[in-house]
Amino acid sequence: MKMILIRGPLGVGKTTISKKLTKIIDGRYYLIDKILEDNDLDHLDEKEGFIPLKNFNKINKIILNDITSNKLESYIIDGCFYYIDQINQLKKLFGSKLIIFSLKASLKSCILRDKNRKNSLGTKATKEVYNKVNEVDIGIPIHTENKKEEDIIREIINKIN
Repeated sequence: MKMILIRGPLGVGKTTISKKLTKIIDGRYYLIDKILEDNDLDHLDEKEGFIPLKNFNKINKIILNDITSNKLESYIIDGCFYYIDQINQLKKLFGSKLIIFSLKASLKSCILRDKNRKNSLGTKATKEVYNKVNEVDIGIPIHTENKKEEDIIREIINKIN
């Protein structure tokens, strides 16, 4: 079994890459933002301005429960992952089966990509999430700036095989 975590700032291309990669490797896809929303865990902490760590830890358990009821070979988790403790919890749960990729791009590029999406979160949110995500330096870096989607996916596949 392979557990592939695709992390990075808002607008870096996580969801686009994760969905296409999931189809290629015939895996199961988990979008952290959707799971948070579906479980009413997507509320921001008033002091910090971010979703609290405890909500992400609940998400990890939801994902674990789903994985144990499935017997697939590959799973992809797509999210910002700005808390190292959330990542560490996944490392404890999945050990060497967990492969972490950190998608990287400039802030300018992430802001532009966010502006071009249907449900833009805005420049302020993009900057805040960009800075928070980049506080955590973990995983295999994959630079997405000026690269084609298929080249990024090929780079990831080469590293997981």
